[in-house]
Amino acid sequence: MNPNLNKLQPYPFERIRILKEGIIPPEDKKLISLSIGEPKHTCPDFITKAVSDNLVGFQQYPLTKGSDALRSSIAQWLVKRFQLRADNIDPIHNILPVNGTREALFSFAQCVVNPIENAKVLTPNPFYQIYEGAAFLAGAEPYYLPCEEGNSFLPDYSSVPESVWQDCQLLYVCSPANPTGAVTPIEDLKYLLILAEKYDFIIASDECYSELYLDESAPPPSLLEAAQAMGNDSFKRCVVFHSLSKRSNAPGLRSGFVAGDAEVLAQFLLYRTYHGCAMSSPIQQASIAAWSDEQHVFDNREQYRLKFASVIEILSDVMEVTQPEASFYLWAKTPMSDELFTQQIYQQQHIDVVPGQYLSRSIDGKNPGENRIRMALVAPLKDCTEAALRIRAFLTH
Repeated sequence: MNPNLNKLQPYPFERIRILKEGIIPPEDKKLISLSIGEPKHTCPDFITKAVSDNLVGFQQYPLTKGSDALRSSIAQWLVKRFQLRADNIDPIHNILPVNGTREALFSFAQCVVNPIENAKVLTPNPFYQIYEGAAFLAGAEPYYLPCEEGNSFLPDYSSVPESVWQDCQLLYVCSPANPTGAVTPIEDLKYLLILAEKYDFIIASDECYSELYLDESAPPPSLLEAAQAMGNDSFKRCVVFHSLSKRSNAPGLRSGFVAGDAEVLAQFLLYRTYHGCAMSSPIQQASIAAWSDEQHVFDNREQYRLKFASVIEILSDVMEVTQPEASFYLWAKTPMSDELFTQQIYQQQHIDVVPGQYLSRSIDGKNPGENRIRMALVAPLKDCTEAALRIRAFLTH
């Protein structure tokens, strides 16, 4: 067996299951889950209809690189959303459809990391645990970048030692961030591109929450946008990851894409051809429909705005909770251990949350997720409001 499998830590939800063992929640309260970031808004009918209208496509093997029509629809979306020049985005060479960005974020490291001594993959901390697992299985060492309140929950890249940058082969950026909702400013993205050129590493920018922003006048920027602004028209060392899961409430569709550096994507396509992960034709047709429509995405953001407003109004005077710039998460402080809070809010109020320390790693004795919880406002507005009222009752009891 691959010895690096022994380095993988249990996924947060397995740790939560163990944490709650033996706890009996109140029978008179239904479970409200704020733990898993699985959108519960209705997937638009036109997306599901595109699948049913194209079922005959299941009779054919799909191409790993996807159809021309799908790549073109993605290219058009990128150009419109991030004000890219159309001649900079070649649908053939700069775009690769993937079966959900989770597997792509993981397999990307297996493709691009050279597992030499001291090879490092840099990741935010707290983080999406796929980054860590990808680094370990690629034969590299994760290097954790604390995202603390004093720096707006963003990594302080200027504090990273030069020796670490010299060993860096891959940097994961998550903007908007899971779990904090922090958005990386475009100037920071430009700074990272300068570092990538100087120290010869690739940036993998996880932008899966980019369409769940709360201010319509301030959509989160993309790494591709930053590259173009710097004259990096070939997007050298840049690869971005996008998904329909959050944007279009279609987590089960398993549809996303990677875009950026054509040379890197050519190697990733070669890897994926052997990996056997082509997107089926009906899913491609549904994806074309989804990437071609913006009204359902605007409506989606409106629903999250209502939930954030309701929950924050109820909780703001009993716990420290701040509206994020984007995503559907609240990264709230707890008046006790985040593990104890998770146990007691389940025991007394039948609510599931995620302890912040389960989404982070302790470095030099400090875990940036301690005494915080992640709450995913994915349930209907009524349930999110009810959950907030129960949390308030718990904290004021």
